[in-house]
Amino acid sequence: MSGLLNIVVIVAVVAIVLVRQFQAQRVSDSKKWWLIPVVLTVLALREPGLLDPAHRAASAVLLAVGLLIGLAGGAAWAWTTTMWTDETGAVWTKGSRKTALVWLAGLAVRLGVVGIGALLGVHQGTPAMMLSVAAMLLTRSGITVGKARSVRPTYRVPVGG
Repeated sequence: MSGLLNIVVIVAVVAIVLVRQFQAQRVSDSKKWWLIPVVLTVLALREPGLLDPAHRAASAVLLAVGLLIGLAGGAAWAWTTTMWTDETGAVWTKGSRKTALVWLAGLAVRLGVVGIGALLGVHQGTPAMMLSVAAMLLTRSGITVGKARSVRPTYRVPVGG
């Protein structure tokens, strides 16, 4: 894929995820919660330019930092998401104001890493961003599914003894 197409894919995935994040969504029982992150990872790894050939060590460090930001952002995103059950016992989730702050902080940190890379003269291509987004989505989905399995019904709770 071309760099422009990679950017379109990243923006589309992030836009869809963001819009859906702030709407109530039923947590799926699907065992395929990892599929989109894996597809993004495969697309990223197939592209040339994951590491800058002229600055291999620095670009590897920046890639690792980007992945850590993705993992931390995904975990913070999952833990700031509100979860509840409906009358059927289905688990629902919705982003909160804290979730929006996590997204803004993650964006600021990512831009800082890109800025550091630019100051060092390290080319950071879209495959690195795709891997970071994949790490974020994988972490968020995994934690959300795990939390959903432990959510207890919030309806018909007996009062007293």
